[in-house]
Amino acid sequence: MQIQSLHLYPIKSLGGIAVAEAVVDEKGFRHDRRFMLVTPAGNFITQRANPNMALIDVAIAGETLRVWHRYAPDDALTVPLIPEPDTLIPIPVSIWDSDNVGAVAVSDEADAWFSRVLVQPCRLVFMPDRTRRAITSSYVRSDTPEAYPIVSFADGFPYLVASQESLDELNRRLPEPIEMARFRPNIVVSGISGPHDEDAWAEYTLGPATFYGPKPCVRCVLTTIDPQTGLKGLEPLKTLATYRRVNNNIIFAANAIADHSSTGQVVRVGDAVGVIRRQKTWL
Repeated sequence: MQIQSLHLYPIKSLGGIAVAEAVVDEKGFRHDRRFMLVTPAGNFITQRANPNMALIDVAIAGETLRVWHRYAPDDALTVPLIPEPDTLIPIPVSIWDSDNVGAVAVSDEADAWFSRVLVQPCRLVFMPDRTRRAITSSYVRSDTPEAYPIVSFADGFPYLVASQESLDELNRRLPEPIEMARFRPNIVVSGISGPHDEDAWAEYTLGPATFYGPKPCVRCVLTTIDPQTGLKGLEPLKTLATYRRVNNNIIFAANAIADHSSTGQVVRVGDAVGVIRRQKTWL
């Protein structure tokens, strides 16, 4: 078993970046989902509400983040990869209904660019290191370490792990195959014993880092948006519902938490994957 690919999503719900290596942090990989778009009232915006976000690509260039619409690459925005929070105005933002998070506004220029490109008023915000957004403990299995970790602007957990074998099984059932990009994983592994075996990994290693598997990932309508076109359809949820449904939730891939001792470790494409401890699967 090995790591097949690694992915960062610097701005929540925008394009992802495939990388050869990534630095492990409590909140998720370094530079993963540290930025987010919000409404003027501070509520988070994702492709669920604005599918056009699927067409905005992102690249890391040195100490900056470059953003552009796929069909207008010359009209690009550049912002610091790590804005200076002391010079910015702190604002409260929300992810879901009751999750209030401390963030900082990046710039008026960024707000104007995104508002124009997405055709809706919005602001670009950044999560500084001082912000500690805790994972809700009721969603963590009892055999996960007691010190519940923190998370970035991701929906619920710092990491998402998917296997090529799971996607292959899904594509075998679909009328037309889809790409792994639909599921926005951070880590894609291959060579596992069978489809969805990642659901059963309670504790495992990815290269030098140790991770825990609290629960499978519940999937939403975002997976039905084609990242290449921004168009919405019925798949893959329609097919997944026939064999990956648990208590009216559709699951695919596994949420993950890094052990505190692994902070700062570098994981790389090609690193070995080793299962230390297994758990009962959800299906």
